[in-house]
Amino acid sequence: MTADSIEFECELPDPPEKVWRALTVPDLLAAWMMPNNIKPEIGSRFAFAKADAPIECEILDAKPERLLRYSWRERPAPGNAADPLTSPLDSPMDSLMDSIVTFTLDRTVSGGTHLRIVHDGFARVATPAVAGAGCRLSLNAHSPRQTIAANTPRLILRAA
Repeated sequence: MTADSIEFECELPDPPEKVWRALTVPDLLAAWMMPNNIKPEIGSRFAFAKADAPIECEILDAKPERLLRYSWRERPAPGNAADPLTSPLDSPMDSLMDSIVTFTLDRTVSGGTHLRIVHDGFARVATPAVAGAGCRLSLNAHSPRQTIAANTPRLILRAA
């Protein structure tokens, strides 16, 4: 994990098969994240449809029900200059910046899933959407403006 990464871990009651589907089936992923055209095959490119500009991604590693890793490239909206205080993925030196998102799924003794999410290179002013109860979160990006929402795993499982 790097100095500008976010790490999130949680125990989910559902098996890795269900969590994997929520991460890799476009309609299920869209239900808790954003519309997309993901295809979980190494080298495939996909995008998350965002109102102002798509988030461009490429699958870097995919091991069904165990590991999903993809690049994340978010461009600033047309006409918006990169501002490191309001655009966490934009570098002031460049109009776009790549980061890497990794989902690791491990089956628990009870048949559920230990889910670990790491967003490396997320930058200085992250606003993660992560869960609360029963989960551990490490914000390695040191910023007083970081906030935490408490819904992601429940939304993942509702979607699947």
